[in-house]
Amino acid sequence: MRIVVVLLFICLRLPAYGQSDTTVVLTFDEYYSLVINNHPIVKQSELLTADAAMELRLARGSFDPKLEGTWDFKEFKDSEYYNKLDVSLKIPTWFPVNPVVGMQRNLGEYLSSENFISEETDYQQVYAGVSVPIGQGLFIDQRRATIRQAQLLQEMAEAEQIKAINKILLTATKDYWEWYFAYNNYELLQRSIALAQDIFDRTKMAHEYGEAAPIDTVQAKINLLNRITAMQQANIDRIKAGLNLSNHLWTPDGAPLELELNVIPEQPLVNTLSASLLSELLNMALENHPELRKLDLKNQSLMVDRRLARENIKPKLNLNYYLLDQPFDYEGNTNDLIFDENYKVGVEFAFPIFLRKERAKLSQTNIKLEQNSYQLDFTERQVLNDINAQYNEAVTTANILEQQQEMVNNYELLLTAERLNLENGESDLFKLNVQMDKLIESQSKLIKLKSAYQKDVATLYWAAGISNLGRN
Repeated sequence: MRIVVVLLFICLRLPAYGQSDTTVVLTFDEYYSLVINNHPIVKQSELLTADAAMELRLARGSFDPKLEGTWDFKEFKDSEYYNKLDVSLKIPTWFPVNPVVGMQRNLGEYLSSENFISEETDYQQVYAGVSVPIGQGLFIDQRRATIRQAQLLQEMAEAEQIKAINKILLTATKDYWEWYFAYNNYELLQRSIALAQDIFDRTKMAHEYGEAAPIDTVQAKINLLNRITAMQQANIDRIKAGLNLSNHLWTPDGAPLELELNVIPEQPLVNTLSASLLSELLNMALENHPELRKLDLKNQSLMVDRRLARENIKPKLNLNYYLLDQPFDYEGNTNDLIFDENYKVGVEFAFPIFLRKERAKLSQTNIKLEQNSYQLDFTERQVLNDINAQYNEAVTTANILEQQQEMVNNYELLLTAERLNLENGESDLFKLNVQMDKLIESQSKLIKLKSAYQKDVATLYWAAGISNLGRN
C-alpha cells in the first residue's frame, strides 16, 4: 500500500483554479456594461424622466397663448335682435399680468347699450388691455405653482430612476458573484472527484495485490461517492446561478442572451477598503442618495403648496383695464395713445367670509410638511446606519477572508504532513481522507468568502446611493 500511496502524492495538493483553452472569461466590468446599457428594467426606468418631462411640458401648456371667439345671434319675427362677435387673443405670462387683444363686432335692433358700437366704425371695435391681480395671485397662482412642482417632479423622477437602476445593478452584481462561487465550487469538487477516483482505483489495485485491506477499498469507495454527490449538487447550483445571471443579459435590440457553458467568471481582486472611504460615502449619501433626494424635493414641493395656500387666503382683487381703438382701430389706422380716453376699466372682488377651505388647506399642508420632515430625519439616520453597518461587514469579511486563506495554507501543510506519516506507516487512508475533506471544505469556504466580500462591497456602495457599486 505504501508504494501505491507514494505514487498518489503528485496529485494530493489540489491545483489552483485553471481555465481550458476554450473558455471565455466574462469580466465583471463587461457584465456591468451589458446590464447598464441593455437591461430592460434599466431602460424602463429611463422612461420615468421622459414622463416627468412631459408633465413639465403639460404644466407649461397653461401659459400657451389662447385664441378665443364667441358669436351670439338672435332673430325673432323677422327682427334681428342682436348679432355679436368677439374674437380675442390672450397671452398668459409668468408675471401676474395677462394681456388681451381682441376685436368686437356688435349690431342688431335690440342690442343693449353696453354692447353698442357705432355704425361709423362698421360696428367694430378693437380693444387691448390687461388683467392684473393685486390681491390673491399677485405673488403666486395655481399656474406658476404647477410649473414649479412639475420642475421638482422632474428632479424626483431622476432620483427615482437612479434608485431603480441601483436596485437592479445590486441584484445583477450579487448574481454575478453567486455565479462565480457556484462555478468555482463546482470546478473544485470536480477536481476532488478525479482525485478520489484515482485513490479508489489505486486502492482497489493494491487490494488485488494484497497490499491493502478490503476495508480500505470500501472507505475509498464511500469517499468517492460522497464527492460525486457533492459535485452533483454543486452542478445544480452552477446551472441555477448561470440561469439567474442570464436574466440580466440582453442585446441592445432587447433580445435575451443565454450564458454559454464555456463562459466563466473572472477571479476577483480583494481591494482593502480605506479608512477614509467611510466618511466619503457618508458625505456622498447626504448629498446625493436618491431616497434622501426624493424626500428633500418633496419638501420643496410642499413648500410651494404652502405658499400657494397662504396666497389663497388673500382676497381676490383683479384690476381690468382695456384701451378701445387704441393705439390702432379696426381698419389698422394708428391713433394717439391716451389712457384717460376711450377705455374700459373694471374691478373683480371675491373673498370667502369664513375661509374654512383655505385655512384647512394651509393646515393640511403644514401637517404634510411636518410628516415629511420626520420621514426625512428617520430616512437619513437609516441610510447612515446602513452605510456604517455595511462598511463594518465588508471590513470584517475581508479580515475573515485573509484568515481563511491562511487556514487553506495550513490545511495544505497538514495534508503534506499526513502524507509523510502515511509513508512512515504512522497513519492510514482514513486520516488522509479526513485531511483532504477539510482542505476541500476550507477551499470551498474561501471561494464563498471571496464572493461574499464582493457582494458586501457592492451593497456598501448601493447603501450610499452610488451606481458604480465599487467598480474601479
